[in-house]
Amino acid sequence: MAMKTAFVVQPFEVHRKRLRPARQEPAQTESGAVKKAENLAKRMPGAAALKVVADDETGELEGVTILGEWGEIPEDFAESLQGA
Repeated sequence: MAMKTAFVVQPFEVHRKRLRPARQEPAQTESGAVKKAENLAKRMPGAAALKVVADDETGELEGVTILGEWGEIPEDFAESLQGA
């Protein structure tokens, strides 16, 4: 079982007066994800930097870690990742 780590930025947008996830953006490194999320949060309501660990062969998620949150993030965001 080969594990693969990926870094993703999850920006959020306002739609019908509610926060919702916008299109995720990949990042090459942990620090790159953090910087990208910080910058996106200046233009959007909020953003989160994530570290995703998955089985390279099956694609099954082993875990998602929030590296940081900036701006407005949905209250249930962390809980929604637990089910992922």
